[in-house]
Amino acid sequence: MKQTIKWKRLSPNAHIPEQGSIGASGFDLMACFDGKSRMIGSTPELVGTGIALEIPRGLDVQVRPRSGLSLQGVVVPLGTIDSDYRGEIFVTMYVANPQKQHQVHNGDRIAQLVIGYLPDVEMLEVDELSLTERGDGGHGSTGR
Repeated sequence: MKQTIKWKRLSPNAHIPEQGSIGASGFDLMACFDGKSRMIGSTPELVGTGIALEIPRGLDVQVRPRSGLSLQGVVVPLGTIDSDYRGEIFVTMYVANPQKQHQVHNGDRIAQLVIGYLPDVEMLEVDELSLTERGDGGHGSTGR
């Protein structure tokens, strides 16, 4: 069943999130702020998009980096937008190299929204967990 995410323009310069191609898994988010451009340095900054979303419960909406910006050393950390949040969508951005800056213009594609489904789960406390070959062998490692 097709889901609908409603969006509200908070600024006249805001752009609707759009897929760049038929096969794109994400919807591009565009920068929207006062002024024509803004310099991003090595300190994380919030860049507004000028939009708010109404996300149906059961959808998992994540803000993810764009590969083209990542290749230039521009970092956009993964973010989650909860279904009950109705404020402006902001994207955290910074440049990995402290000697460099990145200029962001109004309307630039700065991140993407990737949408998935959330399963209906519950957390259950138990005294023991099932055994596996890996067990508790190393955070971020398969033990090899």
